[in-house]
Parts: sequence; C-alpha cells; structure tokens
Amino acid sequence: MLKYSIKRVAQSLVTLLIVVTAVFLLMRLLPIEGYFGDHYDKLTASQREAILRKMGLLDPWYAQIGRFYAGILRGDLGTSTIYRVDVPVLQVIGPRVPYSMWFGISSVVISLTLGLEMGVHMARHKDRFWDKTWTAYVVLVSAVPLAVYLLFLQLYGSNLFKLPLLFDKHRFSSWILPALSMSLGGIAGYAMWMRRYMVDELNKDYIKLAKAKGLSESAIMVRHVMRNAYVPMAQYLPASILMTVSGSIYIESLYSIPGMGGLLVDVIQRQDNPMVQALVLIFSSVGIIGLFLGDLLMALFDPRIKLSKAGSR
Repeated sequence: MLKYSIKRVAQSLVTLLIVVTAVFLLMRLLPIEGYFGDHYDKLTASQREAILRKMGLLDPWYAQIGRFYAGILRGDLGTSTIYRVDVPVLQVIGPRVPYSMWFGISSVVISLTLGLEMGVHMARHKDRFWDKTWTAYVVLVSAVPLAVYLLFLQLYGSNLFKLPLLFDKHRFSSWILPALSMSLGGIAGYAMWMRRYMVDELNKDYIKLAKAKGLSESAIMVRHVMRNAYVPMAQYLPASILMTVSGSIYIESLYSIPGMGGLLVDVIQRQDNPMVQALVLIFSSVGIIGLFLGDLLMALFDPRIKLSKAGSR
C-alpha cells in the first residue's frame, strides 16, 4: 500500500505539472489587448510595453514559468495583475474558499445519499414503474446539456418553491437551489451505477444459495447485495468530485456565488494570469486527490484488491 501510494503521488504531481504548465502557456497565447481592457487604444506603444514588462510578460516563457514554480515552492502564488492590482492571490482567493467548500461537500453528500438510495430502489423494483421513472431521470440529466436543465431549475424552481433566484449569504433559502443544482449529475451517476451493480449481484449464484437457505430478502439485500455493490461504487467517487468541480465553475456564476468557480470565469475573461494559474492549480489538485482517494477506497472496501500488485503492472 505504501509503495503504491508513493508511486501514485509521484504520478499525480507529474499530471498536475503538465496541466498547470499547459494552462500557463495557453494564457500567454491570448492577444495582449486583453491585458489592458478598455484602455488599450488610449495607451502609447511605450506605455503598453512598460505595463507588459511590469507584469513580466516580456520575459522568455521559461523564465516566467520558472518564476511561477519557484513561487509555489515558497508558498507564494503571486499577485493579481488585473482583477485586484498588486493584491496577493491567496488574499483574493481566501474568502471565497469556504463558499466553494460548503457547496462542494454538500453536493457530494446529497449525491451520495439520494443517488445510492435511488439506485437501491431501482434495483429492487427492476423493470417496474419506479425503475423506469428514475431511469428516465438519469437519461434526461445525461442527454440534456448542463446549461439547459440548470437554467430550467433556477427559473422554475425559484417560482415553484418560492426560493431566491440568486445567492444571498444572509438567506439560507438561497443556498438550496445551488447545492441541488451541483448534485443533479452526481445523483444520476450514483443511481445508475448502484442499480447496475446490485442487479449484477442479484444474479450471482451465492444470492440464489442464500435464498434457498431461507434468508429473508431484506437480509440478503443488506448483508450481501448492497455490501458487495458498494465496493465498485468507490470508483465513482473521483468522477463525482470532478463533476462537482466542473459544475461549480458554471453554477457559481449562474447564482452569483462568491466562490472560486465564478472567480475563475471572471479572471479568465480579464486575462489575469496569476489568478488563473492559482485557481487551475487548486481545481486540478482537487480532481487528482479525488482520483487517488478512489483507488484507496477500493482497497479499503475490498481486501482482495492488492494495490501494490496493481501498481507494479
């Protein structure tokens, strides 16, 4: 386990390095007009050059990226160049972290609770009314573009349930729709995966033997079917975390939540490179940690899985 964990951490660091480097280089390919906003035409060529030099954008790309990684090693993510000029990036991001964390954690909890329960219900009533109804929900969430059903939920959900249309930190009712919006994809994913694995388990020989021995249906479900079905479900945790991360980027903007997701959209539009790099680093780290936890949970839930062997292939 230790050997595998060390190897996975090393692979994760390499992946993170590639992602952040790619974003770093892509940001440098954007037109320089974006760095000046509405003032571009009002500045002379020498003034533009002075501003770009102050930002460090006239240095060779390898010098820029070397400076960025050196700052990370010191715990310094740089200072904002456009969004909040000369303010440290961590000082800008810090107050927004609790909002993103709260919505992220709450959406994962909602997804797990409702999704697993829905999947169990679908498996126990296979090919009957509720199974077909929830399957239709899963297909709808999977097939319809994210922006469409989220806008539908925001507009009609707020009217139907008398909930605020936009987020207000002083009104708890305004936290409900964003959290639910972030959970919809995860609920569908967990439900479908749980149904699939429970149906597979129900068709295995040991279940038929348990029935022949006279065990009740509830005992079979709890002791055998659900317990074994939870093992492969651990693989879906990373996907759930990644969906929460990607969903928060759009949903925080949609509901005007002062979190990191909405901030990322804003700083990309303004070409505030240090802010973009720091946020990509944070979001990528969350996703990679999720993948790592998925592997570890698989081993914890099922002792038959030997990570050291899997990692040596």
